[in-house]
Amino acid sequence: MNPATTMMREGVAAALGAYVLWGLVPIFFKQLGSVPALEIIAHRVVWSLLLVGSLLAVRGRLAPVWRHAQNPRTLLHAALAAALVMTNWFIFVWAVNADRILETSLGYFITPLVSIVLGVVVLHERLRPRQWAAVVLAVTGVALEGWRIGGLPWVSLALAATFGSYGLLRKQLPVDAAGGLLLETACAAPFAALYLLWLGTMGNMGHFGQTVTIDVLLVASGAVTAIPLLLFAIGARRLPLATMGFLQYVAPSLSFLVAIFFYAEPMNLSRLLAFAAIWVGLALYTADLLLATQAEAARRRL
Repeated sequence: MNPATTMMREGVAAALGAYVLWGLVPIFFKQLGSVPALEIIAHRVVWSLLLVGSLLAVRGRLAPVWRHAQNPRTLLHAALAAALVMTNWFIFVWAVNADRILETSLGYFITPLVSIVLGVVVLHERLRPRQWAAVVLAVTGVALEGWRIGGLPWVSLALAATFGSYGLLRKQLPVDAAGGLLLETACAAPFAALYLLWLGTMGNMGHFGQTVTIDVLLVASGAVTAIPLLLFAIGARRLPLATMGFLQYVAPSLSFLVAIFFYAEPMNLSRLLAFAAIWVGLALYTADLLLATQAEAARRRL
């Protein structure tokens, strides 16, 4: 088999694995509905740090991460990225256990379009006409959802803003996905550990130690965090940006289906119209990305 074809197939399998896991992860966190979101995030940080640190140690890749950690600028970027992704995780876990999975799905659908806006505002990028149309449709979808609930859909907007900003910061970190996750969780770990120790001083360890099921799920939250990210890194190294851009909609699409068919969250006409506006905007965005990639490839062949 052609090596390029093998690499493409491996990349698609890894990326799909990551997005499928991310799309189904609400089912996992629903099982922790009795545990406060902050406690879940604290365990998620600690167990992710131990898992990723162990993996990198076994593969002999801790030295480059330590080298980057000694750079104050890199460490500051990692700390800011950690603050954003921990906030994103907290909102997501809270929303899932508050029966608001559809709002998380909407948030991750509009994240790519928020990234476009951040590119304009922060990086002074210029938008092509189809990108402008995609942004307008996204704003329309958010406005429709806001009208439905009688206010801003803050869960969706907060998830999109924090993850979009995290992506922008993450691009500026000179570390791969696993090393970046290790740096980010290392920055957050002292706060997570102090919180868990505080729970211990209150005469218990929160919900940890109450039942075997909860203990296993809390420990497993580290793998639930790390494994999709590592699969994503494999896919990103093997696939073109346009292919990754197309596949990323698998996760919020699965979350959407989980919310409707597993947990019977309400779907009325106004909410359907909001999602439809976002979907059309994403279709335009994806088409623009594919056309731009093809045009760039054609220019390189000349």
